[in-house]
Amino acid sequence: MKITYKEPEPQKKLDDWAYFEAEEPFNWRAYNNSQTREKIIFLSLLKELCHLANVDTYAGSGRRPQEAGKMILCMCIKVYTSLGSRRLLPELELLKDKYLPMGTIPHFNTICNYFGLSCLTKWLKQLIELSALPLAQLEKKFAIDSTGFSERKYLEKWSSVRQKYSMHQQYRKAHCVCGTFTNIITSIIATKGNEADSPQFIELLKQTADNFNVEQVTADKAYSSRENLQYASDLNITPFIPFKNNARGLSKGAPAWNKMFRYFKDHPEDFYKNYHARSNVESTFFMIKQRFGDYLMFKDPVAQTNEILCKALCHNLCVLAQELYLSNIEINFKNCASTMIAHE
Repeated sequence: MKITYKEPEPQKKLDDWAYFEAEEPFNWRAYNNSQTREKIIFLSLLKELCHLANVDTYAGSGRRPQEAGKMILCMCIKVYTSLGSRRLLPELELLKDKYLPMGTIPHFNTICNYFGLSCLTKWLKQLIELSALPLAQLEKKFAIDSTGFSERKYLEKWSSVRQKYSMHQQYRKAHCVCGTFTNIITSIIATKGNEADSPQFIELLKQTADNFNVEQVTADKAYSSRENLQYASDLNITPFIPFKNNARGLSKGAPAWNKMFRYFKDHPEDFYKNYHARSNVESTFFMIKQRFGDYLMFKDPVAQTNEILCKALCHNLCVLAQELYLSNIEINFKNCASTMIAHE
């Protein structure tokens, strides 16, 4: 891990007209087009993704097991539209001919039952990772954090109870890595609400580093440990994780800890300038909760996990719909799947 310090650029003055002329204006026309056509693009991308979920793979038990891709598609449309199970069926019927060439529409109880299948959890995780790959050329810096989803609609928001640890068992946690440029989620782990954050760091970072060229990762103090910093350094990733007040610079077998500790103490302005990118993961959580809700509709733990994963997958497809216009990216999931390293 190589760390070099650069003097920060002088702050721009308001009368520096050259600065304002150099700023590239935001492309509002492209953004407006992405938002007005988001649902069409979302359904097209979801259809292509679910087709890759091996339509010959059947999930469930009983006389008539359903195709895995078909059920994931219905589950994601339910999360995207935020409709109840019964009200979802007319929506599926309207979309059937063009976007859902899947034969008969499943019964609404069947869709709910498939949320509770643990075999679909692996598929959903792989589809989330695959949906992020079209942005691999844009994302080099990443942020890690966790957020909570309440198990009941009228519980307090996670932002109000995150320090009230005795209440965490009423929530489910989503541990995520997201790109700081587009807010795409590259890997995710759903756990109980009282699970600690730091132990998830290595697995999350490994899943992302397998498919992305990660140059920098940021996280808050909850992830500050010698093991985490050394693991990131071994992958040639610079970890910008602030140190707790009682931290000391002794390496104890982790040279990256001592190196980053000295950098943190000697160049705090430059350190926090890089660390500020962590705020993008909070923006990602806000986007998901504002769009798809901050509470879970199901009571079963497996169904809650799959619901969280569906929220993340829907968020990624919405990000792709936006970047399709803003960044002129090319989306070919089949090519991305051939290079992706799948995880269990």
